Amino acid sequence: MKIEIDEEKCIGAGQCVMSSPETFDQREEDGVAFLLEESPAPERRARVREAATLCPAAAITVVEDH
Repeated sequence: MKIEIDEEKCIGAGQCVMSSPETFDQREEDGVAFLLEESPAPERRARVREAATLCPAAAITVVEDH
């Protein structure tokens, strides 16, 4: 799994951080999300998918391994 955040789309709602705080955080100055890890461990992947689904701006893209 690989995660991407479109910073231009991010509105700083923080749903990603609440869903998966091990993977996402927000910048202090503007609240825009950033990644703590681009490729999360298998046990964190369900929460990352949930975070992408909950993002109100659809700023998170999850690319699954094949």
